[in-house]
Amino acid sequence: MSDVRALVSRLSELDTCMVSDALDALGLPGAVPGIHPMWHCGRTAGRVATVRLAAAATTPSTGQPPVHLGAHAIAAAEPGDVIVVDNRAGLETGGAGWGGLLSLAAKLQGVAGVVVFGVCRDVDDVEAVGMPYYSNVATPRTARRRVVEVATNEPLDVDDTHIVPGDLVLADSSGVVFVSIDKAEEVLAKADELVAREAEMSAALRAGTTVTDVLAGNYETMLDASSPKKGQ
Repeated sequence: MSDVRALVSRLSELDTCMVSDALDALGLPGAVPGIHPMWHCGRTAGRVATVRLAAAATTPSTGQPPVHLGAHAIAAAEPGDVIVVDNRAGLETGGAGWGGLLSLAAKLQGVAGVVVFGVCRDVDDVEAVGMPYYSNVATPRTARRRVVEVATNEPLDVDDTHIVPGDLVLADSSGVVFVSIDKAEEVLAKADELVAREAEMSAALRAGTTVTDVLAGNYETMLDASSPKKGQ
């Protein structure tokens, strides 16, 4: 777990755009469009825990007492985890996939943030709790009789990205990116390299080099495997 914390710490120093560029340079998926902060919560990084929801009308009853969606994930979460909720079903049913009481419980458990694909609600309450919160869209509509939990801490597939519990996630004002835990070192090293190269270009611009000279070739090719590295 200490190694994961070190990776999360390194990831938190980056932004989603640079990590997305690193993923592109390595030919890896992971950047998912359409997600944005629900309040001005800044940047959040952590280890992924997952929840998958489905439309209530299409989910057979198990005959077991109902458990509120997200409760299992909160109970199992380690401090610093980010809960990722697949509530794309809510785009059809109108039901939210996360809210204020869940955020309070998650905050008390030490959860670092919540990412909801699809629909969320209770944005003001979540902000009051101080829980970083990212989603596609908010609604006042409840999950009750609209969406139900069908899986906790199982893999999710969103766009071209396969998200596995224990992977890493970074969210900020530009969106959200996921990094497979077994590729994290490689992705972070590439991102650090790209940060250094952009810093060189920024310094050149501030020193008076024309934008055409700074960006011609350097920017367009910086994700290519054969492009010059820092110091070359």
